Amino acid sequence: MPQRILKLKMHPYRTHNCGELTKSHHDQEVRLSGWVMRKRDHGNLLFIDLRDHYGITQLVVIEGSKYFNDLAHVKLESVITVTGKVINRIPETVNKELPTGEIEVAVLEYYLESPADPLPIQVNADRDLPEDLRLKYRFLDLRREKIHNNIVLRSNVIAALRRRMASQGFLEFQTPILTSSSPEGARDYLVPSRLHPGKFYALPQAPQQFKQLLMVSGFDKYFQIAPCFRDEDARADRSPGEFYQLDMEMSFVTQDEVFAAIEPVLFETFKEFSKHEVIKPPFPRIKYHDAMLKYGTDKPDLRNPIQISDATEIFRDSEFAIFKNNINKGAIVRAIPAPKTASQPRSFFDNMIKFAQSEGAAGLAYITFTETGEAKGPIAKFLKPEKLEEFKKTAGLSNGDSVFFSSDKALPAAKLAGTVRTHLGNELNLLEKNIFKFCWITDFPYYEYNEETKKIEFSHNPFSMPQGGLEALQKQDPLSILAFQYDIVCNGIELSSGAIRNHKPEIMYKAFEIAGYDAKTVDERFGGMIRAFKFGAPPHGGLAPGIDRIVMLLADEPNIREVIAFPMNQQAEDLLMNAPAPVDFKQLRELHIQLTPKAKEVEGKKTTQA
Repeated sequence: MPQRILKLKMHPYRTHNCGELTKSHHDQEVRLSGWVMRKRDHGNLLFIDLRDHYGITQLVVIEGSKYFNDLAHVKLESVITVTGKVINRIPETVNKELPTGEIEVAVLEYYLESPADPLPIQVNADRDLPEDLRLKYRFLDLRREKIHNNIVLRSNVIAALRRRMASQGFLEFQTPILTSSSPEGARDYLVPSRLHPGKFYALPQAPQQFKQLLMVSGFDKYFQIAPCFRDEDARADRSPGEFYQLDMEMSFVTQDEVFAAIEPVLFETFKEFSKHEVIKPPFPRIKYHDAMLKYGTDKPDLRNPIQISDATEIFRDSEFAIFKNNINKGAIVRAIPAPKTASQPRSFFDNMIKFAQSEGAAGLAYITFTETGEAKGPIAKFLKPEKLEEFKKTAGLSNGDSVFFSSDKALPAAKLAGTVRTHLGNELNLLEKNIFKFCWITDFPYYEYNEETKKIEFSHNPFSMPQGGLEALQKQDPLSILAFQYDIVCNGIELSSGAIRNHKPEIMYKAFEIAGYDAKTVDERFGGMIRAFKFGAPPHGGLAPGIDRIVMLLADEPNIREVIAFPMNQQAEDLLMNAPAPVDFKQLRELHIQLTPKAKEVEGKKTTQA
């Protein structure tokens, strides 16, 4: 290994980074450090692409140089330091794709800082690799240009969000990580207490109670880049274990004022970090009921022009027995247009039926309208001509269009229609390109009925204010009560849930009573907040847009793990740090924990395999 040679008045590692040298540095002697990204041996000349966080600089080594042989054999991703002279490239060798593409550095001195072993994954090319391999060697994966840029983007987005929140007078506070368990919809991560045998902390699913307590404490505007922990399964837009959100809360505000506070933050951030068009505030507001009718989801992608309509009455007295019988049993019918598909081959419609069946449906009825207006398809004959014409108008159909139908109880019919709408939008390439479309979903039901438990449950957030207050809870059918709850959605991705909060103890007791919690349970589970509300609580509200999902949209990544530095895999495993992992008996004993026979058996198998 060559000895380190240090010239006086020169930094031991670098005078410049690998992304800043240009023709203005011609003939200067410089020092660079970085990773060996690529090598090209032309016999009498050796070219090396040296990479650091900032960019890439091409090194050139002439045959006969004392370092030619060493550099010819240095392994890719080894870390080296070189001293050399900046020279301008001849015109035909200029690389316009690189900021440093007009120069190269002729190596005069070289030192190997850290040799690299043979690489388990390729770093210098953006190729598809098995995800588990990428996560096991995440430190290498993060060197790849695309994923590296995603993490830089994430940092810059968070900094921009902080800047914009502070400019509106929001103060940033940190809330506890070790707290108590609360019924927020997902499973808690529990932490056993060594000092209090048999008792557990919970990692917060969100800083919900603490941010409300900050409002009760007299702070007017709070925000936090908050870590949240939920023991739930992975999805493309949800990472298991932990995620981060822009948590915010405001006192003495209406729903409109919460919207007005966050809309410019999101609009300006998306404008700053994307070249796509971003719809300007105020964002469209869609009531939950209307969203489920028109889009079949409370997370509508407004880039998709398809709008679902209700076709229940058209089929109520029709000769199509399946739908007619369903309707008589309380079902509904939803119609999903498929623009300009009447001339599609039969295979298109067969594939749509197969798609619906893959989503759990028995099938998918359809009608096509030819360019001359003739209705065709398996169920067209069951509707009278005047009914078909009436339906075309109400559904907004034109000649040349097709329409698919879903029939079931209200929620499953809406969900299938929404899934078919999304599938058609993608299949027919209907989505508007290069645009971010935000919308608010408002007026969520306060409660929902759980068919499995046969009980009424909170549908969204137990700490939100019911519309109509205490009187609504006392006099209305619980399932008819709406809440001051809202979601903000962008391109079909839910960024945030939020609400105007319930700040009155008597309303909270009654709300929880309807959901099956007596006053004693409420005092035990939410004692801190209930006590606080009894000493003067301001009306308040807020929301918490997800950082991971914001960056995922801005980076145009379909998978949220591509914008998280060290994510878990879909099985909630950290393959890099080998977590979760067994702990020794001494630790378990200190925590007063004894493993079940099943847990011992699983641990024994893993130990044997290892």
